[in-house]
Amino acid sequence: MASLDVLFNDYANKVKTLTRQPSNDELSSLYGLYKQATMGDNNTSKPSFLDLKGRAKWDAWTAKKGVSQDDAKRQYIEFVKKLL
Repeated sequence: MASLDVLFNDYANKVKTLTRQPSNDELSSLYGLYKQATMGDNNTSKPSFLDLKGRAKWDAWTAKKGVSQDDAKRQYIEFVKKLL
C-alpha cells in the first residue's frame, strides 16, 4: 500500500484533472485541507478586509485549525475522491 504522503500527492495532482469546476465552497474546502495538510495550523496574520480572496483563503485554512496534518491529508484524499 502506498504511503499517505504518496497518496496525498497523487490526489493533489488528480484534482487538477477535474472535468468540472468545483464550487466556491468546494474550492475553499480543498484549499483549507491542502494548507492544513502541508503547513499545519495557520499562524499567519489575517489579511485586510479589502483583500477578499486572501481573506477567504485565510478563513478556509483557519477553519481546519487543530486537525493533524495526517488527518487533513486523509480528509483531502476523500474529498477529492468525491469530486472525481
